[in-house]
Amino acid sequence: MDLNNKRVLVTGGSSGIGFAIAEAMAGKGARLLIVGRREAELSAAAAKLSALGNKAEFVTGDVTVEADRRRILAEATAKLGGLDVLVNNAGAVRAARLELISEDDIRAMVEVNLVAPILFIRQALPLLREGGDGLIVNVTSAAALTGMPFYGAYAATKAGLARFGEALRRELKGEGIHVITVYPVATETPMMASSKAGADLGFGRESAADVGKAVVEGIEANAIEVSRGGEARAKAVALNRDNPLALDERFMGLKAALEEATRDHRSF
Repeated sequence: MDLNNKRVLVTGGSSGIGFAIAEAMAGKGARLLIVGRREAELSAAAAKLSALGNKAEFVTGDVTVEADRRRILAEATAKLGGLDVLVNNAGAVRAARLELISEDDIRAMVEVNLVAPILFIRQALPLLREGGDGLIVNVTSAAALTGMPFYGAYAATKAGLARFGEALRRELKGEGIHVITVYPVATETPMMASSKAGADLGFGRESAADVGKAVVEGIEANAIEVSRGGEARAKAVALNRDNPLALDERFMGLKAALEEATRDHRSF
């Protein structure tokens, strides 16, 4: 897809990976509407994006609320004249032993990471069909490919979104709407600020800008997925498929340190 003048909506677009994707798209001439819950942050982000090309718009809203999703799509029609690309990036995470994670936090992850994107896509499909060249980008996580201790509920929501995107891509094939799934590794974002896990525990972090650039490259190449982490991540995914017990043993040696480093990791 050529992003020039494409009408793009990015959820969670004021910071982190969402902003980086929007920034990379702005450099390609996309017309942007970024979405989030904090007006001041959205306004500042939109101003930065506007300086790169077309005027970027913003709208506050909670993607887990049906009325907000409906209003956001109405704003896309009003401010952009329609919609060509929907980027589902808004996310939530809580890491810890399962019995230490509150039911409210588990339900919030399911709502933000899985239910909201599915319902948002369902509501956006009529707009995406109108242009005849639509695109859905779902940002999941490397945890969707390799389950890590203390991230069970989070991994479940991201794996669910990944398989949903795969199924939807096949459902919409030949109908003018493509679906791309993004699998970032640990990234330098506000979401990761409360995690103390570093490269020694398999959480070497890359920049959000690199993720944003890779997503745009994937879009331009009509890829079906964008998977980050390079050869090391690819080997871990292959090992998890071919010899999962070996990966179990690897995590066993890291478990105590990983639990300590991630027990306060929470972002909603």
